[in-house]
Amino acid sequence: MVDRRLVPPPTVIVLFGATGDLAHRLVLPALFRLAQEGLLPEDWRLVGNGRGDVSHENFQERVRKSLEELGPKPDDGPWEEFRSRLRFAGGGFDAADPGSLLDVLKEAHEELGQTARYVHYLAVPPTAFAKLTEGIGEHGLARGSRVVYEKPFGTSMESFRELDRAAHKVFEESQIYRIDHFLGKEAAQDIHVLRFANGLFARSWDRRHIDSVQIDVPETLDVATRADFYEHTGAILDMLVTHLFQLAGEVAMEPCDNLDAECIAAAREEVIGCFRKLTWDDVVVGQYEGYRDTDGVAPGSRTETFVAARLWVDNDRWEGVPFLLRTGKCLAESRQRVTVRFRAPERCLAGAPPLGNCLSFELSGDGEIDLTVVAKQPGVTLSLGTATTKLPLGKAFHTPSLPAYSRLIHDVLIGDRSLFTRPDGLEHVWEVAGDLLVDKPEPIGYPKGSWGPQEAQALAGPDGWVLQHR
Repeated sequence: MVDRRLVPPPTVIVLFGATGDLAHRLVLPALFRLAQEGLLPEDWRLVGNGRGDVSHENFQERVRKSLEELGPKPDDGPWEEFRSRLRFAGGGFDAADPGSLLDVLKEAHEELGQTARYVHYLAVPPTAFAKLTEGIGEHGLARGSRVVYEKPFGTSMESFRELDRAAHKVFEESQIYRIDHFLGKEAAQDIHVLRFANGLFARSWDRRHIDSVQIDVPETLDVATRADFYEHTGAILDMLVTHLFQLAGEVAMEPCDNLDAECIAAAREEVIGCFRKLTWDDVVVGQYEGYRDTDGVAPGSRTETFVAARLWVDNDRWEGVPFLLRTGKCLAESRQRVTVRFRAPERCLAGAPPLGNCLSFELSGDGEIDLTVVAKQPGVTLSLGTATTKLPLGKAFHTPSLPAYSRLIHDVLIGDRSLFTRPDGLEHVWEVAGDLLVDKPEPIGYPKGSWGPQEAQALAGPDGWVLQHR
């Protein structure tokens, strides 16, 4: 039974870049999953926009093929009803020429009623954000609407500020949703819930009790057909200053009195403001062997496919506690893991293994919380080892988990901004990491299937990266 408070009012979703890769892989499947769960508005339309001359029927067939390839499968949900609400407006869109979008939106409003709300979803490269935003304002589509910007919201401090000015010329801050899908993962949300709602952890979440925090997102995949995109981003821009910094903010934020959207968002952005500026003394970049042989990659490319960083949070709670961030392509495993390493007792038992006392959040899939403790090994001798208990979030409760994009799109529809980034935190991100983007060293080569350059091991200290020992 769906809680009616979670069902949004009539809405027209305008999907810019509707025939692109992001819409195909993530946005359209996420919307269909919401339809399966009964979490879309009681009446809605999705109007795809692009430069191509695509009929409504052809667009509907493209969406069906996306679902057949990536799921949820059309046959597993209300496909015919979903299909009937899909429209397409070709001819492009900007301030000077709206293409056919205004005509198609007029028809949608006639079907839904003039009180229907717009949600503009910009599933396009960042270079197109400003022009589309200007067009939305010029053609009177901004009032009372909401807008979703994909990451990265800018590629430098200068471009961030330019885009932020362009967005605020058209929208109020309360209308803007800057999406970072890692914040929509079930286990990511459980970081602050587990901490704030359980005295066992709330009282020990500080430098006196925590030795280090590791945020580890290795991938086994290479850049494949995304080489052109990756050449313009690299691991620092694609992952470090977006997903990994936001997750560090989730772990490090100060306690909130409640889980209100503004309270959570403000606490996350406030602690990001305490991140110390990164220098190359605390950062290692690498490039997997064979990357330069990929189609679309320059022969002498210095684009990093791996980055590891040791981040410091300059406040009383976290003084002296390293936040270890690592991500890369063609590594030994694909994981999305946040590990909080607690300090060993002052009078630790002799023979205790070094990697006990860990609380981990696995963000991939439905999510999982793991608690690793030191325990006696069964038998007649007093031998100590580590044991892990697991809480699979997708099976622990009767309610189903939602994929991150579905959760975040639903939050946009109901107006919940707690899992979205804000300009104050994003500006400080560029202050912390901006120098890394303008003066990159030659990346260190590493074999495919490894854990990256050996130089990154030293950042984690003598005990190393926890994930490599699991």
